[in-house]
Order: sequence, then C-alpha cells, then structure tokens
Amino acid sequence: MTAHVLLIDDDARLVEMLGEYLRSRGYQVEVRGDGESGLAAQARTDFDAVILDVMLPGIDGLEVCRRLRAHSQVPILMLTARGDDMDRIIGLEIGADDYLPKPFNPRELLARLAAILRRARPAAGQSEDVLRFGPLEIDRAAREVRVRGQRRELTGRQFDLLLLLAERAGRVQTREQIMETLKGEEWDSVDRSIDVHISRIRQLIEDDARHPRFVQTVRGTGYVLTPPPPAEADKP
Repeated sequence: MTAHVLLIDDDARLVEMLGEYLRSRGYQVEVRGDGESGLAAQARTDFDAVILDVMLPGIDGLEVCRRLRAHSQVPILMLTARGDDMDRIIGLEIGADDYLPKPFNPRELLARLAAILRRARPAAGQSEDVLRFGPLEIDRAAREVRVRGQRRELTGRQFDLLLLLAERAGRVQTREQIMETLKGEEWDSVDRSIDVHISRIRQLIEDDARHPRFVQTVRGTGYVLTPPPPAEADKP
C-alpha cells in the first residue's frame, strides 16, 4: 500500500528536493506552503502522515499541530531550522510523533517517516513479541532473528544490539547511546567493537552486507535501522 503524505513547508527548494526523494521511494506527496492551506488539505483528504515545518507564514507549525490533533490522529513528523530544545519538547507534548532538526539527511527522514507509519498501522496479527521489517523478524521472547522464515544465528550481544536498533527504528543511535543503553556489555570504544558487531549482523541479515537494506550507517554519528516503506513492508 502506497502511503499518501502531506508536506507543509514554505522552503521551495527543500520541498522540491524532499518531494522528489519521497516519490522516488514510493510515496505519494502533496505539498502546501502555509499552515492554513495545509489544514484545509488535511480536512479534505485522509493523509497517512504529515511532515510539518515549525516556521511557517501565518500560523506556525506548532499551532497547526494543535489543530490537527484536535480532530485527527494522523502521524506527524515535525521539522525545524531552530535548534531550540523547547520547540522540540512543545511539539512532542502537543502531539507530534517525532521531531527532526534541519539540516537533515533525507535517508534519516525516510527512516523516521516509515517508523511512525508502522507504529500507526501495525501489521495485522503482529505479536508484540515479534518486530517485523519486511522479511526481517526479531522475536523478543524466543530471542531469535529470522529472515524470510530462516533463523539466523546471532550471539547474545549481537541480538541485543539489533533489538535496540529495531525498538528505536528510524532513530539514529550513537555509539554512546548504545553503550549507555546496553550497560551490561563490555564495549571497547578503542577497537570499535560496536562497529565489528554491526558488520557481523549485516553479514547475517542483509542480502548484500556492502549495501545494507536494514542497518544503515549515519556517517560521523552512529547507526539506524531503516524500516522499509509501507509499499514494500509486506514483500518477502
């Protein structure tokens, strides 16, 4: 199923680039340049998600988010050029599902968008113990990883690392965050043991470890598990 996305942003250059990028990944994209016309578009069409800039002419993105949440549970990904943590906190408090500061990597935006869509539309019959990303399944209870139904033999440490990325799919995890979350592990930051484990995980779950589909590197930052877009999520 193709997701229909409403992009509300007055930056013409960004809108053109982002719209083209999302369409090339299978999304339908409708664009509005201000809050009022964005709200009108959402009132007419049942969009699957909204990408919403905070700084808009007329009413700002925070007010647009408030008005959307008054009558809709559509997933909202907010964007901002301001590095103010308060904007992020307010946006999340009034109902945004995720928040991404500009400038951003389009691949990270794609991952975050796919993640909020998956949370909003979980697969029918999907167990809370099993996380599914297209052909990749991560079974928390059994501590098993399967690709197209075939079990892959990860070590306990590799499983915990992959599970962490899966539970935070679409959100970049720095090496520091990984080490802090998996406190019971002895991570060696000198020999970059996290990178070694990621490399091994890719060899086990990816069709092509050199061009990974799931576990992506965000250069200079860390790693992110990228869910497939909705149009591909059910493909084997």
